[in-house]
Amino acid sequence: MNLGKDSLRLRLIAVAALWCAVALVAAWALLSALFADQVRLGFDENLSAQLAGVIAASDWNDGAAPSLRRPLPDPRFQQPLSGWYWQISSAGEPVLRSRSLWDGALPRPGEGHSDSGTYFRDITGPNGVLMRLAARELTITDIKGADIEGLFLFQLAGDPSAGASDIARFDRLLAVALVVLGLGLIGAMVLQVQIGLRPLARIGRALADIRAGRADRLPGTFPSEIQPLADEIDNLLGHQAAVINRARTHAGDLAHALKTPLAVLANEAANEANNDDGALAAQVRHSVVEMQRQVDRHLARSRTAAAAGVLGARCEIAPVLSDLARVLNLLHRDSGVTIFVDDGTPLVFAGEREDLQEMLGNLMENACQWAASVVRVGLARRADQIILSIDDDGPGLPPERRGEVLARGVRLDESKPGTGLGLAIVADMADLYGGSLSLHEAEIGGLSARLELPLAEAI
Repeated sequence: MNLGKDSLRLRLIAVAALWCAVALVAAWALLSALFADQVRLGFDENLSAQLAGVIAASDWNDGAAPSLRRPLPDPRFQQPLSGWYWQISSAGEPVLRSRSLWDGALPRPGEGHSDSGTYFRDITGPNGVLMRLAARELTITDIKGADIEGLFLFQLAGDPSAGASDIARFDRLLAVALVVLGLGLIGAMVLQVQIGLRPLARIGRALADIRAGRADRLPGTFPSEIQPLADEIDNLLGHQAAVINRARTHAGDLAHALKTPLAVLANEAANEANNDDGALAAQVRHSVVEMQRQVDRHLARSRTAAAAGVLGARCEIAPVLSDLARVLNLLHRDSGVTIFVDDGTPLVFAGEREDLQEMLGNLMENACQWAASVVRVGLARRADQIILSIDDDGPGLPPERRGEVLARGVRLDESKPGTGLGLAIVADMADLYGGSLSLHEAEIGGLSARLELPLAEAI
């Protein structure tokens, strides 16, 4: 899975993961706040219920001071400094308090108001701990048998640390749950992106198959969002093939249209030169030959330039070598030249068969013209390149002249047939395919033409 900095997959996953993280953090904050508020509300309700129990259990009929008819059921009110306290005050002074307060007192919380009559405050308790206080004021009057009358303040305080521990525990569990959920969502998003981008990967593989010659069109159907792209690619491939075919047809037509008049002119000039040995006829013949050279070279370049851009073009080399060797052995059997071909390596050229035939035909024909008796054709592979070596046992070529014949197509010997552009045309065609042609000294004594061409991918 490619996740480079320019990866569409990485961008989709990163954006989705960012929004997922923001949403989960917001959910954690909201749920934590709601739970904490609910815990505080429940704690206040517990304080209010305990305070109501103190009010209900208070007795005002047996003397000048209030008392409790029965002890409260929570034993923490009996344990000194337990963190749970109650107190009844009058005129700012405690008149009755829980045993847990020992000799301390709850502070007066100040004025308060609530629809239920009970209000709540955060206070500092006797042991210096932050506590939650519930308070309610009641007016006591006309109690039979008791000399008690006036405004009394009922207070009950509890330690909220247990609730804070519950909130912290809930926050931790919620964070773990949301992290696990987030990882699951990110995994699901990665899977979704993988599945969603699979059609694009199919198009990429299909284009690789087309480039390698394993297919000529995009296979199958694609999702509705991708199908227009696939259709446009197919149309582009068809248009490219049509343009290339037209270009090759036009190049062939141009070759026939030019070669015939040039051949007529060359024949007429030759006849005139034979009749009267005129300078004009010789000049015309020379110009016609030069025109033929240039036409051959540029037509070959234009045809190869069109063919080199064809996706999927491929050709097995061994059959082409065998066919050329058979034909050239027949043509040169009277001169005593024999061609030996090493075609045992099954390699495939990433190009058109016609171009391969023209390049190898030129090189092998040139070797046959200069060879004394033997022409050897070798075939090898180096990385993604095909190495073809055409060696002859002729006189060879000095190193300083090798670049000259490749660059300008000079004829080194006018007695030899041809236009002198064979090697230059091969060099041009090889260059258009991303290959090269170089000349070396052959092991059998003559010239070695080394042709490097691109290797086609295996099917």
